[in-house]
Amino acid sequence: MPEGPLRVVLAVKDPAQRRELRAMLERLGYGVAGEAADGFDALEQCRAQEPDAALLDESLPLLDGLAAADALREECPGAAVVLLTASGGREQALRAAQRGVAGMLVGPAREASLAPCLELATAHARELRRLRRELERMSERLESRSLVEKAKGRMMESCGMSEQEAYDFLRKLSQTKKLSMRRVAEILLHAGR
Repeated sequence: MPEGPLRVVLAVKDPAQRRELRAMLERLGYGVAGEAADGFDALEQCRAQEPDAALLDESLPLLDGLAAADALREECPGAAVVLLTASGGREQALRAAQRGVAGMLVGPAREASLAPCLELATAHARELRRLRRELERMSERLESRSLVEKAKGRMMESCGMSEQEAYDFLRKLSQTKKLSMRRVAEILLHAGR
């Protein structure tokens, strides 16, 4: 487990079952970041606590486990969702996966299956976060390159420069003004409107 024990929000409607699962999680070395008895409270706990995982009872009141998983995918994308369900099956697993569920435990949950499920689900969530960050960086680089190309084109058109001359001009201006090439391009494009 990286960076200390995983932090889990536990959302189960039955108080006795919630206590039992909390004890199980603690025996396994996990931290319980928050508890909830319904889907709305689970969502609020996840927003407030930013856990590594959310363990959601499929039959939560007000907002069931799948609906809560759907909301968590949008609002707390860093939390891996594990669904506790009374019965499982391929169809149910596919529906759960479409709603952002990273793991399923067919109840009653046992320690022997809880830890591997949480570990795999959180590993999957970490990988998704890494890929999202990489995608954001790549999108940012692509946007920067596009802006520089537009500014270069404008310099070529308005000043009669070659492509290389326009690029060299932007680069030199960037260095002189201690601004990124993207920022120089943005300023030039905005000024040329």
